[in-house]
Amino acid sequence: MKSIIWYILAAFAEIGGCFAFWIWMRQSKSSFWVIPGMFSLAFFAYTLTRIDSSHAGRAYAAYGGIYIVSSLLWLWIVEKTQPDRWDVLGATICIFGSMIILFSPRP
Repeated sequence: MKSIIWYILAAFAEIGGCFAFWIWMRQSKSSFWVIPGMFSLAFFAYTLTRIDSSHAGRAYAAYGGIYIVSSLLWLWIVEKTQPDRWDVLGATICIFGSMIILFSPRP
């Protein structure tokens, strides 16, 4: 269960960090947006090391589905754009894939 919390923190740290760069580069805002973006991305990297997994690749693969769902929540909450049915279907498929990776019994 702790891993899920770390995954959610990682997702929002990555999205927030990348969004800061997006604001700077795509919306021509101040370059000072890079500073919180870099801190957020460093926190993202740290949070992924907290995942309870013996293999980094498996932790990153499971993270993918959680990132997708978190990105759509960001779209809805921060960018005020409601995900459409295709977004929801795709995210549902991905989160089930992540759960299989996370919770499957391992030898």
